[in-house]
Amino acid sequence: MKAHFIAIGGSAMHNLALALAERGDTTITGSDDAIFEPSRSRLAAAGILPESEGWFPEKITSDVEAVILGMHARADNPELLRAQELGLPIFSYPEYLYEATKGKTRVVVGGSHGKTSTTSMLLHALRMDGLDVDYMVGAQLAGYQTMVRLSNSAEWAVFEGDEYLSSPIDLRPKFHLYRANVAILTGMAWDHVNVFPTMADYEKAFSGFLESMEPGGTLIYNEEDEALTAVVLADQSPIRKIPYRTPAYRVEHNQWIWETPHGDLPLRIMGRHNLSNAEGARWLALEMGIQEEDFYDAMATFEGAQRRLEVLAESEARCVHLDFAHAPSKVKATVAAYVETYDQTVGLLELHTFSSLNPAFIPGYAGTMKGLGQAMVYFDPAAVAHKKLPALDPAWVQETFGPGVKVFTRQEEVQAALEALPATCHVLIMSSGNMGGIDVRTWASSWV
Repeated sequence: MKAHFIAIGGSAMHNLALALAERGDTTITGSDDAIFEPSRSRLAAAGILPESEGWFPEKITSDVEAVILGMHARADNPELLRAQELGLPIFSYPEYLYEATKGKTRVVVGGSHGKTSTTSMLLHALRMDGLDVDYMVGAQLAGYQTMVRLSNSAEWAVFEGDEYLSSPIDLRPKFHLYRANVAILTGMAWDHVNVFPTMADYEKAFSGFLESMEPGGTLIYNEEDEALTAVVLADQSPIRKIPYRTPAYRVEHNQWIWETPHGDLPLRIMGRHNLSNAEGARWLALEMGIQEEDFYDAMATFEGAQRRLEVLAESEARCVHLDFAHAPSKVKATVAAYVETYDQTVGLLELHTFSSLNPAFIPGYAGTMKGLGQAMVYFDPAAVAHKKLPALDPAWVQETFGPGVKVFTRQEEVQAALEALPATCHVLIMSSGNMGGIDVRTWASSWV
């Protein structure tokens, strides 16, 4: 088989290309107008890095059996136009994953927050139990070469299910296309305002997901989320619905302990939200045939996904954690976990995404950094202008976040604030961007 990737350098796209190359039965070609690390090195190591950056319609020939279209491409992409002209099969990323696994039992992990962590927990338990599965997860996990696997042997496929749009020419939410047999929804909090202008629009993506599930399937959902529960209970799809909630736990000397029916389970992760994620993953594991005690044993060794309360550096007096949190619900949950774990806390949040820099969305951050000893917010006015959003007044942003929050708009200010931190403190950095170019990993190592 011959497959061509339009926008092969994307995080998800290059992982899918690597997975198909590793399987060995597909000839891979691809194009992109910009390919960054680590995608560039990984594609090069697999021998499938495009020779030149740019779009080349001549690569699209009649013998291409699948054109896989990434979100980075536009609807007028010259390679896409050529593929349409030739009448070739064109798939979005999620559409292709479905086609490759439609003979398997598909498990989809969805929700506004906790998707990657829950998927990672489940995969960790499945690997320890020796269950052969295909998968797709949105972050790099320790012990995994690629974050997509498509085999000819596995009977199960586990996908992290994103509610964002599938491709420039397919405006359906990605997780609709997987047609889940088993699924979990971890929560529902308005996000992606450029695609879902209102909460009602966002809710439709989730109600549509329930309707997309295979008849007779099983949905596990977080009943502590009232908005999500209302959507689930209003749904009339022919599926089984199982609610779950955060299990009992306690925190002793910075150690989070899960109070399971089989006894206390010390964890290597922190946060009430992660206990909720773990409970959801437990339900999924049970649906897949994993024994409850085996799941708990696996959770005792789970260390978390990259950029999910990831420890960058620590000493007796200081530590630095990095988290991908950027939407209000994620920031609130991550900050709460940090404050419940540590004293003398400092939080630094970068507003980076289209939603987080949108004045209509920012009021959702009110109170999200409450409890921190020091709270700081950074945004780049140039990023606001680049996204063609209204200019943000730093004073208004500070007032919206709440008392005590410092707002910075220059990288130099952020760097100075970090260097001025007290001798003893615990620092939580939250960003889906690059903090204005600050190498936080190097800084953490030198500062701690």
